[in-house]
Amino acid sequence: MSATSSSAEAKGSGMSCTASATRDSKASSGEISSCTSRTVSPGNAPHRSPGARASSAGSVARVGSTLSRIATFPATTWGRWIVLAAWILILVALFPLASKFESAQSNEPSSFLPGAAESVTVLDLQEKFPGGDVTPAVAVALREGGLTAADRAALGTVTAKFNNPLPEGVQPPGLVPGPISGDGTAQLLFANLKVDGDSDVLLDDVTTLRDDLAAAAPPGLVVKVTGPAGISADAIAVFSGINTNLLLATVLLVFILLLIIYRSPVFWILPLIALGFAEITVRALGYLIADAGVIVNGQSAGILLVLVFGSGTDYALLLTARYREELRRTDDKHAAMALAITRAGPAIVASAGTVIAALLCLSIAEVNGTAGLGPIGALGVAVAMLVMVTALPALLLLGGRWAFWPFIPRYGSTGSSETRGWWRRVADRVGRRPRATWVTTAVILGACCLGLLSYSPSLTSADDFRGDVQSIQGQQLINRAFPAGSSAPTNVIVPPGADQATVVAAINAT
Repeated sequence: MSATSSSAEAKGSGMSCTASATRDSKASSGEISSCTSRTVSPGNAPHRSPGARASSAGSVARVGSTLSRIATFPATTWGRWIVLAAWILILVALFPLASKFESAQSNEPSSFLPGAAESVTVLDLQEKFPGGDVTPAVAVALREGGLTAADRAALGTVTAKFNNPLPEGVQPPGLVPGPISGDGTAQLLFANLKVDGDSDVLLDDVTTLRDDLAAAAPPGLVVKVTGPAGISADAIAVFSGINTNLLLATVLLVFILLLIIYRSPVFWILPLIALGFAEITVRALGYLIADAGVIVNGQSAGILLVLVFGSGTDYALLLTARYREELRRTDDKHAAMALAITRAGPAIVASAGTVIAALLCLSIAEVNGTAGLGPIGALGVAVAMLVMVTALPALLLLGGRWAFWPFIPRYGSTGSSETRGWWRRVADRVGRRPRATWVTTAVILGACCLGLLSYSPSLTSADDFRGDVQSIQGQQLINRAFPAGSSAPTNVIVPPGADQATVVAAINAT
């Protein structure tokens, strides 16, 4: 009497093994195992019955280590629901903090300067003095050929209107007339605006001053508002809209890429939902680290958005490509996802780790904003990676094979990219000549870096804006008619008991 105890086919390895146990009623027992090797292509693989699916999923779980089982938890039947529920709870808890991210950003001049610079020390000390938390707005009025009596009268009218009543944030005495240029073509007006962290007040005050000047200026009189307050207002206006524009542009780009790559009107929704999870989480954590003292300005916040969506899309493509391949080789979607995570996961983690390490190097930068970009950028990449190996697998399992409609990766089918196509030819060439490939690539990249030898960075305010904003236009008018420093006088702070006369004499001698 004999019976076959078990039979299994290992398609991924190309091995077909059969274990037969021969049991004799009079003998003890014996087992004979035979294993033959053959190649099994996904296109020739037979469809297994539903009863074999549990065995397939179980075999995947048995070969994994404890770490592998934890990593593939989102690929299990109940694990996907638990992971999604956990993320939803996290998002609900973090959403109030995410909405405060903009308020935690620091767009003050000190955030764009080296933390150890004397100018930053002076800015910090100024806040301890009465009225030290103010920044000057400088209005310039210029007429080619000289200011007229009508021009001066118009400026006087604007001064009276702006000061009655004083707008919120404008410090007494409000807008006051300043010097007239030596050639009589221009005049300056000054107003001190309070800087208390509320950027909307500063922006509103500068906008009001600009509107009043533009409305009262006679034809031919050019009026602009610049100075530290004007430059800050323009920066606030730029950064206030940059996140929305970046978000829309990034989402559109990701949508187009996913649509081109997977040619599915449905699939793109799932990675974008996962990216939304990452964006909300990063904004909330960004608020917490900014509140803890890390300098986060509008510039680094905009870069953070691009980092999250860029790295997240990259990791999503890596995982999804592997998952789609496994769906053709495995009839159970949970087993396919478990294989995809275990095989694509190390590459995703290694890629994220490299980027995180590089971003953390920015933490030692001297400029406050650049140093703050290091930890918040690394945090963004880490969160994107975590979401793509937890939430995205759960979302993909909810969609199943039909998420790739109309090009559904059916079990037993063969993807064209696996056997032919441009990328397959590239991979074959790299595999045949790896040394020539990396040497050629290194030479090309090295040639592209030669431009750094002639790179000359500029530190002027005009180079901070791509467009021609009013504060830069005003500064150019001041440079034409007044000596350097007229719109931004230098503040010198000396310790108590210092000989002020000696300090003044030293300043005048420079």
